[in-house]
Amino acid sequence: MNELGLVDMLRRLARPGKGKAPGMVLGIGDDCAIYRPRPSEELLFTTDQSIEGVHFLPEQRPAVIGHNALARSLSDIAAMGAEPRFCLVSLAAPAERGEKFIAAFYRGLLALARRSGTVLAGGDLAHSDRIYCDVMVCGSAPRGKALRRSGAQPGDWLYVSGRLGKPWGARIQPRLAFGRVLRGRATACMDLSDGLSLDLHRLCLESGVAAAVERVPVMRGATLERALHGGEDYELLFTLPPAKSPPRGATRIGNIVKGEAGVVWFQGQPLAPRGYDHFARR
Repeated sequence: MNELGLVDMLRRLARPGKGKAPGMVLGIGDDCAIYRPRPSEELLFTTDQSIEGVHFLPEQRPAVIGHNALARSLSDIAAMGAEPRFCLVSLAAPAERGEKFIAAFYRGLLALARRSGTVLAGGDLAHSDRIYCDVMVCGSAPRGKALRRSGAQPGDWLYVSGRLGKPWGARIQPRLAFGRVLRGRATACMDLSDGLSLDLHRLCLESGVAAAVERVPVMRGATLERALHGGEDYELLFTLPPAKSPPRGATRIGNIVKGEAGVVWFQGQPLAPRGYDHFARR
C-alpha cells in the first residue's frame, strides 16, 4: 500500500462514529485540521516523542507502542486537570515494518483515543531507519482553572495518585479522570514520567519551595530505588492544603516545606534528583 492508501485507511480507522466530534470542524484529509473552541474554555497543548530504543524496544507489540505514544501526551493533559480534544500524530517507520505494523500501531492508539474522547485530527507519515513517533494533543479546561506546577505552598500535603515503580514497557494508563477531580482543589500538580526524585525536584523549583518525603507506595515486585528514581509511572504528583481531602486512591507521601527551592528530603536525608534525563551521561 502506498502513502495515499495508508492515509485513506487511517481516515477510516479514525472516523469518530456518528457525526463529528464536538468542536472539530475539519479533520484528516486537508492541509490543516480546524477546531473551534468554546468561548469559556482555554486550550492546552502538549507533545511527546516515542523513539525506538529509547522509549520502547523493537520487539514490543505495535498496538502497545501506539497506545503508549498517545498515553504519554494524555498524561500531560491529566496533570493539568484538562480534557483531551484532539491529537496530531507523526509516525516514521522502516519500510520493512510495512502496512501491518502501521495498522496495528494506529489501532492501539485509536483504542485509547476513543476511550479518552480524543479525536485523531491529522498528522504525518514518513520513512525512517527506525520507528519514531511524535504525538501532539490539544486539551481544554475552564478558563483559569488548569492545574500548574507553580502553586505549592509550605504546609501543603504531598500526594501521589498510585503506587510507583511500574515495569518499563507496560501499558501507560493516563490519569485523566483523577486530574479533573483535582481541578480547583490541588495547589500544584504534574505527572511522574521521569521518576519521583527528579519530578518532585522540578515541581519544587517551579513553586519556589522544598519538600520532605516520608514514605513512597511501591508496586509489588519493585524496589524502593525503582520507585524513587525509575520513571515511567505516569501517576500524578500533587499538593493539597491540609484542610482538603484527596481523591480516593491517593497516598500522602510527605509535606511541602520552607527551604531552598528544589531541595527534596527523604526520611530526613537529602534526595538527589536522579530520575531519567535524556541528556545526562550514561
